[in-house]
Amino acid sequence: MAYAAIYVADFMVQAVVRAELGLRNCAIALLEGTPPLRKVVAANEAALRAGIELGMTESQAEDFCVVQVRPRSLAQEKAAHAALMDLGWSVSPRVEDTAPDTIVLDLAGLASLLGAEEIIADQLIERASRLGLVARVAISSNLETAIHAARGFAGVTLIPPGEESKQLGGLPVSVLVTTDALSQHAEILETLDSWGVHTCGALAALPVLDLSERLGQEGVRLHEFARGASSRAMVLAEPNIHFEEEMELEDAVPELEPLSFLLGRLLDQLCARLAARSLAASTIRVRFELEPVSENNVRSLNDSSPRKAALPTYEKILTLPVPTRNSKMLLKLLRLRLQSEPPQTAVLKIFMAAEPAKQRFAQGGLFLPSSPDPEKLELTIARLANLVGDGNVGAPELADTHRPDVFQMRRSPRTAPETASKMRGANRKASAAPRSATGDDHKSPTHRTRTSFRVFRPSLPASVELREGRLARVSFNGMRGEVVAASGPWRTSGDWWREDAWEHDEWDIDVRFGLFSAPLTASKPVSPNRQRRSFTRSNLFSSKDLQPPAQRGLYCIYYDFARGSWFVRGMYD
Repeated sequence: MAYAAIYVADFMVQAVVRAELGLRNCAIALLEGTPPLRKVVAANEAALRAGIELGMTESQAEDFCVVQVRPRSLAQEKAAHAALMDLGWSVSPRVEDTAPDTIVLDLAGLASLLGAEEIIADQLIERASRLGLVARVAISSNLETAIHAARGFAGVTLIPPGEESKQLGGLPVSVLVTTDALSQHAEILETLDSWGVHTCGALAALPVLDLSERLGQEGVRLHEFARGASSRAMVLAEPNIHFEEEMELEDAVPELEPLSFLLGRLLDQLCARLAARSLAASTIRVRFELEPVSENNVRSLNDSSPRKAALPTYEKILTLPVPTRNSKMLLKLLRLRLQSEPPQTAVLKIFMAAEPAKQRFAQGGLFLPSSPDPEKLELTIARLANLVGDGNVGAPELADTHRPDVFQMRRSPRTAPETASKMRGANRKASAAPRSATGDDHKSPTHRTRTSFRVFRPSLPASVELREGRLARVSFNGMRGEVVAASGPWRTSGDWWREDAWEHDEWDIDVRFGLFSAPLTASKPVSPNRQRRSFTRSNLFSSKDLQPPAQRGLYCIYYDFARGSWFVRGMYD
């Protein structure tokens, strides 16, 4: 059984460089604390060579012109550690979260899938580079030996079984202690240094009993590490499916163009992590912390300190029709959304999260026309929404209300595989339906002709004349006719609690065009308390007449009390 340890040197510095790629080849020092008492807590090798020392004040560090000074970011360290865990899970399902900068993989059974250990180590280095990390990899049959070798040797290290002590002999004793535990073992390291024990080989040569008497069990434990004789089981970590990236800006960004550059960097990191786990994004959530408006920063005359108001936030959710991890396409969609609804003030902090889903795989048919790429179609829809408004693009569907002619736009239509599966299910049901013996389904007694209704959108303005309080004549759209029969009124109303409440009185009328009688009274609405005609809708539709069909029609009209006008809703066919 072999173990692969992955170690990220200068982890705090690499977490900052991962979010700011322009610093990759620069000397960097990180500060932590409250101004003006911030001190240097981490620096890369180039900064240490330039003269930077841990514990320097901010003013002292800024005196080095060749050193880039940045604040430490716990959020970026968290994202970098999550990316490191994604790197491990991309290769092996058995991963140990050893430290923020170190993980261990169980390579058992992976040789037949990925190849020899050297090939696996090279793949780990390459995949870490895609995630923005410079990693070291060591492979050994001893778990602790692999960890210490990764911390001590750069690049790829392969330790054959039985040579653990020999390989670790030249490393400094400090590699046996994790970065987080340096303060706890500082006294032991100082004691060993005073004894002249500087390497693991010198520590392994000491007698165990004498070392136990002077340094206790911790000294014995370090002695086992130095000899490569320590043995323990892996502590497996549970896979995490949360993909989040965060960036805190030194200066507020007020314009969309520089903000898009930062969003593209975060999207690249998210998509790289999703690709490492063979996943794609179904939803992208973006949250900005904005610069407060000037009124929130005004100091009151009665206050000795400025008021601390919560920073305003701006949120945007990007729902995709199909899961994708194309960062360029996602950036274009975000830019279009931000152009249509930009933030009110400058951006101080960016938070981005992706909801993972399985990657879409579709099989095209040889005899079917090729459908548009869903990713390109979504981008085209987003551009249209940016031009005509987000509420005016999509698939129309009826709203859950009794209000006439009300519909809403749905932006997420069914995906092609889902629609195809439903069509196949419908075809199977249709093929399983019983057929008549003669094959003349249209002559079946259950087949009946139904009346259809053609809706006029928008409703046509109409003028109605009354005779003795009853509908007599109607004119609309350049036509005028006599009402032969009418059924109604039917009162409909709703949304009384809103400003746009509606209330209609509706009639079904049979109109004969071209025949008129004596002059009639003016157009007025019929009182809802008036006695209704004895006609019903079924009577109206079953009435017979000898006039040609082109001179007669069945219509639905209504009186709108809010607008005080008559309208024709539609026509029965």
